[in-house]
Amino acid sequence: MTRPDPSLMRRLALACGSFFTILSKPGFAARVEALNDRVEPVMPPEPPVAAPELREAPHEAALQLLGLLQRDARFIDFIEEDVKAYSDADIGAAARVVHEGCRKVLREHFSIQPLRTENEGSRITLPEGFDAAAVRVTGNVVGKAPFTGSLSHRGWKVSDTRLPKLAPGHDASIVAQAEVEL
Repeated sequence: MTRPDPSLMRRLALACGSFFTILSKPGFAARVEALNDRVEPVMPPEPPVAAPELREAPHEAALQLLGLLQRDARFIDFIEEDVKAYSDADIGAAARVVHEGCRKVLREHFSIQPLRTENEGSRITLPEGFDAAAVRVTGNVVGKAPFTGSLSHRGWKVSDTRLPKLAPGHDASIVAQAEVEL
């Protein structure tokens, strides 16, 4: 029996929860990226173990971040707008405002550092036992480490999160209030 497609609210909660998990858990990010690429991540073989018990991601934090992105960057408004009728210049101008607001939110509420210090495009060697959760090897992957290749993305890691505390009874699912001008 197939499962019905999740509702819009469930998909939004899943996307927001996944966003935080991807930022905080490099191994999970590697698995999501592999799903997008339809390529299995290169990981050392592990003995079979029982599937870990999954925990529910904190939906309130994901919804809170979405609300901050809407407040400071009009993120939802931009994403929900049908941009087909607009010129590339108009979209670019709007994207600049959204980018500036999103950047402000990230810098105010997160400490984010690159995983690798080398410049993108640099040749690097991954030694045996490298952290496969932090580094995804792509291309013609044959054999085992050490691997030498070109760094195509430095990666990101969140070292600190500073989301505001929520008041009791606050409905985090309301990420932007409706506005009525009198």
